[in-house]
Amino acid sequence: MADTDGTSMHTQHPEGPDVVTLASELIRIDTTNRGGGDGQERPAAEYVAERLAEAGIESTLVESAPGRANLVTRVAGTEPGLPGLLVHGHLDVVPADPTEWSVDPFSGEIRDGMVWGRGAVDMKDMVAMMLTVARGWGFSGRRPRRDVVFAFTADEEDTAAYGAGWLAEHRPELFEGCTEGISESGGYTFHANGRRLYPVGAGERGTAWLKLTAHGTAGHGSKVNRDNAVGALAAAIARIDAYEWPVRLSPTVRAALAGIGRALDIPVDLDDPEFDVDALLDRFGPARHLVETTVRNSANPTMPEAGYKVNVIPELAAARVDGRVVPGAREEFEKTIDMLTGPRVDWEYYHTEIPLSAPVDSPTFLAMAEALRAEDPDADVVPYCMGGGTDAKQFSRLGITGYGFAPLLLPPDLDLAPLVHGVDERVPVEGLRFGARVLDRFLSTVG
Repeated sequence: MADTDGTSMHTQHPEGPDVVTLASELIRIDTTNRGGGDGQERPAAEYVAERLAEAGIESTLVESAPGRANLVTRVAGTEPGLPGLLVHGHLDVVPADPTEWSVDPFSGEIRDGMVWGRGAVDMKDMVAMMLTVARGWGFSGRRPRRDVVFAFTADEEDTAAYGAGWLAEHRPELFEGCTEGISESGGYTFHANGRRLYPVGAGERGTAWLKLTAHGTAGHGSKVNRDNAVGALAAAIARIDAYEWPVRLSPTVRAALAGIGRALDIPVDLDDPEFDVDALLDRFGPARHLVETTVRNSANPTMPEAGYKVNVIPELAAARVDGRVVPGAREEFEKTIDMLTGPRVDWEYYHTEIPLSAPVDSPTFLAMAEALRAEDPDADVVPYCMGGGTDAKQFSRLGITGYGFAPLLLPPDLDLAPLVHGVDERVPVEGLRFGARVLDRFLSTVG
C-alpha cells in the first residue's frame, strides 16, 4: 500500500491474481463519480498500490482533495535515449442504478464468460490490464524499451479537475520525458461486414459544454406576457436541436474514412468534388458508427431549467447544451451558436476543452497495429477520431500526444458502445486476457 508520503512497501509474491480477478476486484470498489467534487477514488488507488507493491514496484499516491486520489509509477526502460510513454487509466466510474441491472453493479460477478459491473469496459478493464502488465514485469524482471509511466487517475468522468488536470498542473515532474500516451477508447474489436476492425484513437473532438440563459419579465401564468424567458429559451433550444451542422473532415477522420473503406473493399475518393460523406457512411453499414459523430460539430440540448410553479412565469430560464467541436472548427461553432441563440438568449462555456489530433503514420501507431495483428492476424487496424473526450486532453498540456488504445477482443454479438455507461456493463473474460497480451507486447517492444 502506498503510504501517505507516496512511498510503497515491498512484499513479493511469485503468483497472484490474473487480469480477470484484478478487474473483478476493482469493480467491487465503488468509485462512483457524481460530479461536482462528489467522488472517492482513494480505495481503488490504494488497491492498485498494494498490487504493484507485491511485484516490488514503488508508486506515488497523491490526493488533489480528500479522497480524490491519483497513483503514478514509472518503470525504467532499457534504452534511456528513447522518450517516455504514458499509459493512463481512470479509476472513477459513472453512477449505476442497481434496480435497472440484472446483477449488483458493484459485484464484479464472473459468469457466462463475462466480468459484470460498473466500469467493466469504462475503464477498470484497462486498469486491470495495466496492472497485469506492470506486475508481470516486476515479477519477471523484464523491462520495456522506453520508460513507461503508469498513471491511475481520478475524476475523468467529470472535468478531470481532481485527476489528470490537477496532475498536469501540480505534478508535471511525474511525467517528465513522456512524449506520447495511450488510454481508453481504441484497440477493441468492431465487427462490420464480416471483417474484424480495430479502431485506434488518433484524435478527439473538443468539448464545448454550454450554459444558455434567457431573461424575461416575471408574471402571473394567466396573463399575456410578450417577454417570457421560458419561451425565448425554448425557441433557442429548438433551433439548436434542428440545426444541420456542415461537414468538416479533420485529417484523422479523412484517414479513418479511407482506412475503413480499404478494410471493407469500398472505394473512397475524398478528393472527388461530388464526394458525399453521408452516402459513404450508408455504404459502411455498422462501421458508420465509428465516424458518423466526428464528421461535424454537434450541439445537443440536455438540461433545461426554469420556474418553480405552474402559474408563475419566471424571469429566468436556463439550459445546458453538450457541444463537441472537430479540430479547426471552434470559431465556426461559436458563430453558429451566436446565430442560433439569437438576441434573447445569452450563452457561455460551462466547460471547454481542446480537440486533439495524433499522427496515424507514426512508429507508435504502427507498433499498436503490429501488436494487435500478432494476436489476431485478420485484424484490420484503422484510425478514428473519438466523438467525446478523455484525459488525453489534460496530458496534452504537457506536450504528450495521445492515442486511444485499450485493446479488447469482443465477439460479434457484443457491441462495446451500448455498454459504456450502460446497464449490465460487462467484459468478456477472454477479451481481457487478449487485451493484456496485446498491451504487454506493445509496451515491451515499442521504441
